[in-house]
Amino acid sequence: MKQSSSRPVRAIATGAALTALLFATASPAPAAGTGTPGPDAPGVPLRVATYNIHAGAGEDGVFDLDRTARALRDLNADVIGLQEVDVHWGDRSGFVDEARALAGKLDMRVFFAPIYDLDPAAEGAERRRYGVAVLSRHPVIGAENHEITRLSTQTPDPVPAPMPGFAEVTIEAGGAHVHVYSTHLDHRADPSVREAQVADMLDVLAADRGPKILVGDFNAEAAAPELTSLWQRLRDADPDGGGTYPAADPVKRIDLVAVSSGITVTGAEAVATEASDHRPVVTDLRIRRRGR
Repeated sequence: MKQSSSRPVRAIATGAALTALLFATASPAPAAGTGTPGPDAPGVPLRVATYNIHAGAGEDGVFDLDRTARALRDLNADVIGLQEVDVHWGDRSGFVDEARALAGKLDMRVFFAPIYDLDPAAEGAERRRYGVAVLSRHPVIGAENHEITRLSTQTPDPVPAPMPGFAEVTIEAGGAHVHVYSTHLDHRADPSVREAQVADMLDVLAADRGPKILVGDFNAEAAAPELTSLWQRLRDADPDGGGTYPAADPVKRIDLVAVSSGITVTGAEAVATEASDHRPVVTDLRIRRRGR
């Protein structure tokens, strides 16, 4: 639930530049539904999940990325938003590039959006990064790492400031272009930073057209006052869902999936697993084809 921190870095990828931050471990799937669907065309099924992977450590505190990959595979999701992802970060995760490793294990595409960026641990080593990611089985036609308000956990006497780590990918699924966002909000008891983060995220969403799916670790339950403005624009995909934190015996539902108009929720579940200190949430959605 707690975030690490360091100097921020911003990354944007669209068009040809996308290949610098996005890769597929298998041949890209062909785009489906290239015609223009009518208003009565059935919605596109899409299974979307969110999972705070605790940098690959389970509820037992043991780092085991194969266990994380099994938990993700069992979700059978088309798109998965991840939080607490280490990329060459440190000893706790063996300096592994978790984003790329998990994508390889699951045969999915990945976009990693660093929140923090540090110099290498040793000369000639990779930069140490930590953030959020999105895995996708569908073609990704755009990706961006947006800035939102954050409060560093390493800087002495930090003040709220714009920092990166709000991931957006645009996928093509059955002829619909769908925006999927992965977020990790501030963990402190003071809700003011989370309130600012919600406002920042809504500004990003307002700039995009078509169906939108926001997933992540909100570090607040859906009824928290700082999330009120979120529900004026989106709706909770699993309002009666079970708790997600802590994984062994959850008492809070802080891992959420939120969807825009044009998206129908046909099922949702918080999945019991102790591969992290959070439980994942998986949702079955249908996307209106006319959304672009």
